[in-house]
Amino acid sequence: MDRHNSVVVDSSGVSFENHGMTLELSWPQIRSVHYKANGNALVVGVVHADGQFYECVVDAKRGERLREWFGQLAGVLGYYRPMG
Repeated sequence: MDRHNSVVVDSSGVSFENHGMTLELSWPQIRSVHYKANGNALVVGVVHADGQFYECVVDAKRGERLREWFGQLAGVLGYYRPMG
């Protein structure tokens, strides 16, 4: 979470908040989840079952925090979405 954006991945699916606008996608709606670093930002992308692509960028401010988020995200996605 930064001042404007956040990503939540949990048992119900993936939620993005981008400057006050929220998008919630449940696991049955999600074809795949992708994530990467862009500098000190975490970029999370979701491909919807209908092919639409959604993305959210969250500023970690520090590389240490970004590495922590990567570790947490890998574990949560591996648990709830083991096939991608």
